[in-house]
Amino acid sequence: MELTNLEETELNRTLISLTCGKSRVLLKKPKGPNIENSDVFIFNKQFTDRLFRVRINQIQLKETKEEEKATEKSVLIDRQFQIDAAIVRIMKSYKCISHTNLIGELFDKLGIPVKPSDLKKRIELLIEREYMERDKDNPANYNYIA
Repeated sequence: MELTNLEETELNRTLISLTCGKSRVLLKKPKGPNIENSDVFIFNKQFTDRLFRVRINQIQLKETKEEEKATEKSVLIDRQFQIDAAIVRIMKSYKCISHTNLIGELFDKLGIPVKPSDLKKRIELLIEREYMERDKDNPANYNYIA
């Protein structure tokens, strides 16, 4: 760890891929997928490869529950802007559109998995921010405010 200046988790992932992957560049004593501080690594003298450069894939570690939630939250925040922009674009082009048509258009245009409830929240927020309004005669329709 001192020689490579890698963090412990990154170093462990790299060592696992070098010892347990397709190309076993290193040998590990004792054998096994888990790495302990007492493990010894040696260069594999029998290792050969027909290519000049060897590609070594890193093993992907599973995210913890907290990391998963944090990732999901940041993705949702990024998608909010994308959803808002798509709603405004559709409203600009149609000027007046029904709720069901707007939702249908959004599913066609977005190309990302999104829940109808999330779309409804974004529409309500855009109404509050005065980008659009409900039609006075038919509340199921929306009008774009220029």
